[in-house]
Amino acid sequence: MFQFQFPEYLWLFIAAPLTLTLLSAYFYWRRRTVQQLGDTRRVMPGFSENRFRLKGALLVFAILLLTISWANPQKGEKKQTLTREAADVFIALDISQSMLCRDVAPNRLELAKIFAQKVVQSLEGERIGLIFFAGNAFLAVPLSTDYNFLMQSLQGANTDMLTEQGTEIGQAFELAEKSFEAEPGGGRAIVLITDGENHDEEAVEAAENAYENGTVVMAIGAGTSQGGPIPVGEWEGGQYKRDEKGEVVRTQLNETLLKKIAAAGHSLQFNLSQGDRAITAIKNEVDGLEKRALEVRSNAEKASWYAWFLLPALLLLALEPMINLQKTAAQ
Repeated sequence: MFQFQFPEYLWLFIAAPLTLTLLSAYFYWRRRTVQQLGDTRRVMPGFSENRFRLKGALLVFAILLLTISWANPQKGEKKQTLTREAADVFIALDISQSMLCRDVAPNRLELAKIFAQKVVQSLEGERIGLIFFAGNAFLAVPLSTDYNFLMQSLQGANTDMLTEQGTEIGQAFELAEKSFEAEPGGGRAIVLITDGENHDEEAVEAAENAYENGTVVMAIGAGTSQGGPIPVGEWEGGQYKRDEKGEVVRTQLNETLLKKIAAAGHSLQFNLSQGDRAITAIKNEVDGLEKRALEVRSNAEKASWYAWFLLPALLLLALEPMINLQKTAAQ
């Protein structure tokens, strides 16, 4: 049976009876008016009521056919199995409170989220997953080709997702390694985005272990070496985070740690401020990884039949103006 791809357009069917009503009202108004005028054959051309009905019928049928065409009737199935060559990439995003620092605009976290979204766009075709981390790490999105969901998850990332604070980069690497599928043959990469604010030396060892398991690690720094204070609460006109002595806590980009991580992972180290240059480098790195055939999905697409209704509708609309309402001599 037919199914409609856009059933909401079927409400346009109401245009057919409305058109029929208007034509009928005009028809009877004209007949009554002419009868009141008497014999008008010398001053008015002959009017063919049958041709008027025919023109109206053509117009109404054209509207019905156009409505069906716009709703796109579909029938039958055309099965497809899609495969692509892909590598597996995890984006590990730091969502600790230090990422709220405004030493870059609008702040480290928001800039990192924008950067990560651009990475997703540039790596379309690869399988991408998301890991958020602070004092611990959690799998936000498993490896996927659902790029819209990945983008939505990145947009919603915030520091309230994890109550335990810190910058446990090593845990993010370990979680990524556990989340990669065991099947051999495909390239693997981790794109780390963090300020490295806590001196997590275990992260270097975790990056080395990841590389030994076939995973390259790219480190992207968020923030500046000058750093700045950490806003708390609704910051506009608010307060900064303070230590036990009441002093304002300042956070700085730990670029030294990020360089060590990138060296251990045999890959790249950049800063968010390098923008498109860093994204291009990440894409080139991932493009160079070994790819394996991946069955993305097996879906069934119904064949569209809109053209079978659109063509006769256009023919009726072309024919309607060609019918002359004047009576011929024989009539």
